[in-house]
Amino acid sequence: MRHRTILGFSLVFLVFAGARALRAQEVIDRIVARIEGDVILLSDVRELGRYQELVDGKSESDAQVLDRLIDQWIVRTEADLAHFPKASEEEVESGVERLQKSFASPEEYEARKKRSGLSDTEIRRIVAAQLYLGSYLDSRFRPAVQMDEKSIADFYQSDLVPRAKARGQEPPTLEAAHDAIQEALIQRGINEQADRWLKESRTRLHLQKLLGEGAQ
Repeated sequence: MRHRTILGFSLVFLVFAGARALRAQEVIDRIVARIEGDVILLSDVRELGRYQELVDGKSESDAQVLDRLIDQWIVRTEADLAHFPKASEEEVESGVERLQKSFASPEEYEARKKRSGLSDTEIRRIVAAQLYLGSYLDSRFRPAVQMDEKSIADFYQSDLVPRAKARGQEPPTLEAAHDAIQEALIQRGINEQADRWLKESRTRLHLQKLLGEGAQ
């Protein structure tokens, strides 16, 4: 269910859940995009950028972040129309724990969080949205992704084995790695289908970008 593609930085599915409040250190806020009857604000771009800084230690440009927010708007709008279920409190808590454990130590996580300027409440909200949008994309595209045994074997020989040997490690057997490879290839297929769908969806939108030099 872990879709990690279009909406994320370094294949991390990065999301903005829709908060509109100004942060204290920001003097002004403004509209940077209009989508149908909705808007994306500069503060939205800033928050997603801060989340990227938390996860990867750096953020994309404002223009790149805005494109991610537009894609997220498309996914969220369709998921809401489909009445797709939100993540449970237990799932959100597990998601936050996975994020924290992705760092080398609790101290590193706290230091990166402090530099990002995000609060625990903001992080939890973003993780909840990440789970919601990722689960929707998975449910929408996974049934159409088919993976045969040859593709799994080819990936094992051309990707997994060379990478293990490059690290000086003994590669696992194909049997032991089979399920992990299958899931990785399924996720790749989901990513590709989701990317095509988003590009097509954008052509049908009434979209106006207003991000200028003042937002950089």
